[in-house]
Parts: sequence; C-alpha cells; structure tokens
Amino acid sequence: METSAFLDIAQNYRAIFLDSYGVVKNHRGLIPGVSETIRALRKAGKTIRVLTNDASRSPEQQSKRFGQQGLTEIPASEIITSGMMAKLFLEQKVKSGKVAYLGTENAAHYILAANLNSIPVSEIDLANCEDITAMVFLDDEGFDWNRDINTTVNLLRKRNIPAIVANSDKLYPVAKNDVSIATGGIAKLVESILNRKFIHFGKPDTQMFNYAFEDINQHGTFHRDDILMVGDTLHTDILGGNKFGVHTVLVLSGNTRAQNADIQIRSTGIIPDYVCESIVG
Repeated sequence: METSAFLDIAQNYRAIFLDSYGVVKNHRGLIPGVSETIRALRKAGKTIRVLTNDASRSPEQQSKRFGQQGLTEIPASEIITSGMMAKLFLEQKVKSGKVAYLGTENAAHYILAANLNSIPVSEIDLANCEDITAMVFLDDEGFDWNRDINTTVNLLRKRNIPAIVANSDKLYPVAKNDVSIATGGIAKLVESILNRKFIHFGKPDTQMFNYAFEDINQHGTFHRDDILMVGDTLHTDILGGNKFGVHTVLVLSGNTRAQNADIQIRSTGIIPDYVCESIVG
C-alpha cells in the first residue's frame, strides 16, 4: 500500500485532530519522534486537539501522563475524552439515585464525582437495587470479569435504566501483535445478551467531534475542510472522521498493521483520505 509523509499532508490543514493510543503513544510509551512532530505542527501554526476514547483518565491526568512520557506540548485544554462526553450526559440526565459502574475507582471518580452517587458493580445487591438509576461501562479493569459482568447482565434485566458506554473501543493493542478486550467490547457482549442498544460515547459517534469543532471555533473560524483527523483504527477514528465530514489519515503505528491495512479498508468500506506509516516524518 502506498503511504505518504504525514507532515506533507498536514501542511494543507489548519487544525489537526489526533487520536492518542496508536498515534501519539503505544504499549511501549510515547512513539519516538512524536514530540518533534508536535513541535513542527505548532511552528507551522496548526491548531491541535487530542481526541481519545480513553475514559479512565481526566484530560489533566492524560496531559500529566504525556509529560511524564516526554511530551510536554499537550495541555489538558487540548485533550477531549469520551469520558468528558459521558460525564456531561450524566450530569444533565441523572438527577437522583445511584450510578452503578464497571471499571476502576479512578475512572469513576473522574466521571461520576459531580453530584452523583455511585456504586461499583461488585457492591450491588441484586435483591435490593431499586435505587440504581443508571449503569456506566467505564474501564476494562477494576472488577472481576466473571462475577461482575454476570451481575451487570442481571442488573440490566431487572432495572429498565440507561446504560452508558464511556469508551466505545472494542480492543486495544498491548504488544506489537497482541490486543486486549476494551470496555466497548464488554458492552457489546452485554448488549448482545440482552438484545439492547446502549448509549455510546467516543469515536465514531459525533459528540466528540462536535465538541472539538465548537472548541476550536472559540479561538478562530474553522470549517470542516480545515480539519484533518488522524487515527490508527478504521471503525472509530476514520469512520468517525468520515461521518463528521473531515479529511482522515490512517496511520499504521497502532491497531491497523501495514500487512493487512489494504484488506481491512476494502472489506470494511471505511476509506481514509490518506495512509501514513505514522505521524513521525
């Protein structure tokens, strides 16, 4: 598959939306050369936003983590997470009762802290769960996969309450050729068992793109053809960018590997405008 140099493509756009995992960093940490790319984009006057489906950390925590890894050029104000979208929804829609969650205490503190009573699924008593008014899938860690997923299924059978998926990713890479099941994969399993459709936040849904678009337009006047979305996953980053009407770059530094990228593009029909090895160079 023919690839292009990322910085050559980026020069034609005023705003760059970057996915985080697989684009900026991977299982080893920061992708070598990314800091230099970000500095080159800044020097060229590009507006940058990081759009991530990681709902386990706040933008402040994400920015701090980038800094610890050697990338100090991304402030929290430029990071938009699926957790932010889920948090806004819950603050507006859930006015009473408890929000049950599947995930880590850290993720729950970030998303559910604002005037919401929360309870981990591990502490739910299914015989006395009438006060639970929403369910949130937050993270793929922090719970017993067998016991707590079973409890989640039974809770949603008993209670007709909204179920929110704060991270729509089905998997994420943990090594060069290995992946792990992400929160969205767990939610899809439960959806199929219950024959229900949950409320999903994050790419490819448009809430995050709308938020980012409105955000950059507070600092200038941008149109959709000014924006380039960069991601490593066809079904989230590229599909989301295509649906929102911005140009897209598929990078081969994360979920999509060079050896099968062409087959995946053809089989899914999700077509990026450009393909790059990575954003480095």
